[in-house]
Amino acid sequence: MRVSILRSSVCWMMLAAMPHCLLGQEVPAQSRAGAILQTQGGVWVNGYEAKDSSAVFPGDVIETKAGFSANLTVEGATILLSPQSLAKFGDNFIELEHGTVSVGTAQKFQVRIDCLRVDPVLQEWTQYDVTNVNRTIQVSAHKNDVNVERETGRAKGTPEKETEQRASVHEGQQHGYDENEACGAPPGMATAFNALSPKWIAAEAGAGALVVCALVCKGGKNPPKQPNMSSSAP
Repeated sequence: MRVSILRSSVCWMMLAAMPHCLLGQEVPAQSRAGAILQTQGGVWVNGYEAKDSSAVFPGDVIETKAGFSANLTVEGATILLSPQSLAKFGDNFIELEHGTVSVGTAQKFQVRIDCLRVDPVLQEWTQYDVTNVNRTIQVSAHKNDVNVERETGRAKGTPEKETEQRASVHEGQQHGYDENEACGAPPGMATAFNALSPKWIAAEAGAGALVVCALVCKGGKNPPKQPNMSSSAP
């Protein structure tokens, strides 16, 4: 009897000493929406060089150096980041700041660039590429069609009709877009493609202030001016 009472007392003392954050803790949502990144070097995640195989989660910033690419595998999609690309991984989307991303998806995995969103039309296997260089965007549909939409409230100018906010790129076609014309000029530009975007610097300030500072300050104090690009279509 005394042993039973002593055992119960010890258990209650351990529970009382255990941090409340460990009691009833739920698995973070991002852990269920993560992806596996595979590379053979030359890829950085949040300012640190990635291993050959590692996990990435929504909010992680991925950068590929010249001559190196990154493969992301997520449920229902595979994503290839070409060399010299910079992107942020999200929940069922990737936000492309610079470079080229190739997507194969059966779950309507999206690519976002500022106010523009590239979204497969059908929830069937769809393959497409998106390139963003000097704020000139190219969208190529290889398998099935994709829509290019302006997100309401983020596009420049006055509100437009829904039909004017969306355009389709059909299978086998390619279309070009000017990010400045579609979304307006950004308030600040990154110092170079391999420097984090100012909006991402603000988002990551709490978790990686030292890393961000090192990346931003390395390029110099004044960002170079970007050339004005007009809309293009092959």
